[in-house]
Amino acid sequence: MSNIEENNDLLEALNSVSEVKVGSVIKGEVLAIDDAKQVIVGIEGAGVEGVVPAKELALKAGEETEDVVKIGDVMDLVVISSIGGDKEGGSYLLSQRRIAEREVWNDLQKLADDDATIEATITQVVKGGLVADAGVRGFVPASMIDDRFVEDLSKYNHQTLDFKIIEIDPTENRLILSHKAIVKAQRDAQKAETLKTLTVGEVVTGTVARLTNFGAFVDLGGIDGLVHISEISYNRISKAEDVLSVGEEVKVKVLAIDLDKNRISLSIKQTLPQPWDNVENDIHVDDVLDGTVKRLTTFGAFVEVMPGIEGLVHISQISYTHIATPGEVLKTGQAVQVKVLEVHPAEHRLALSIKALEEKPATEEKPEKKKTVKKAAPKAKAPKSTMSGMPEESTGFTLGDILGKALEDADTNK
Repeated sequence: MSNIEENNDLLEALNSVSEVKVGSVIKGEVLAIDDAKQVIVGIEGAGVEGVVPAKELALKAGEETEDVVKIGDVMDLVVISSIGGDKEGGSYLLSQRRIAEREVWNDLQKLADDDATIEATITQVVKGGLVADAGVRGFVPASMIDDRFVEDLSKYNHQTLDFKIIEIDPTENRLILSHKAIVKAQRDAQKAETLKTLTVGEVVTGTVARLTNFGAFVDLGGIDGLVHISEISYNRISKAEDVLSVGEEVKVKVLAIDLDKNRISLSIKQTLPQPWDNVENDIHVDDVLDGTVKRLTTFGAFVEVMPGIEGLVHISQISYTHIATPGEVLKTGQAVQVKVLEVHPAEHRLALSIKALEEKPATEEKPEKKKTVKKAAPKAKAPKSTMSGMPEESTGFTLGDILGKALEDADTNK
């Protein structure tokens, strides 16, 4: 071959080399796998090499580079950047993973346009929500996980759930998902079915959905019913969380249904045995019982002697010592012993006494009062004017007056 022919072949080869641009998709033949598990490839049509880092390979969890890549394989790759010279074994930084992701983004965009549902697996619980693997990384905000507040997000970890695409931006690798939309649709369907079949008076099974300071909401299947705190237990309770927990399965009796307001009233305690049903067999007059002071009023104290059974200790039955209010000697939660005075099962009423178990103080004898007899006032007497006698104080005369008068009489007689 002449020099002219060789030069022509060289020019033709140079002209056939395509330009490698960042973002373009190329084909690369695997030339080697280095110690760092990076894949060295020859870029077809460019006459240069590129490197694919292990993190840029489309590997599944647990897979190694050698498991999916062999020398001689031809791979579709996207050009991430130019690295120049022989740095990292090639002139360009390439990625296989991003090619696969690009296809996923295209598929997700079509599903979002059609308002379709996708399936994804929760891979991580992070602050503010969940991370989901939908072929690309998706984020589920905490407010979009359920149609009610979720306190513990960890229960969703590793679960595969259905989602609606709320926001998608492939250029920013941004994918926002919502499971709440799926849950709400399911609940609405269940709610309609539940309202059709639910009747007042029946006992059904539900799940405690949330607790409030006035009671508990129980999920009956798409719709929640309220168990007021007064209908939770025959025992007097101050907070629903003292006896119930979210997620707990309970039996409830349907008390009322308001279809216009989608409101259902329920009772747990009416599914339980009534505490007063057998009270006449358990409590008798003159029994001495241990109890706990539950409430104090101006007229006495209510003492619980059995679960759900309270009796009244009237203020007059608290102490032999006079007290103005029960709070002077008793306090709520105090353990006391009481004696049963009366039992009225039909009226759910017990009369109790605390002082009946105390020793009655001795009574002090009071001295009899002497009767005062009023004497009649003496009649007025004439004053004695003899020399030998002294006048009474009531006369008003002095001794000088009397002696002077006596001397005058003696002179006259002479």
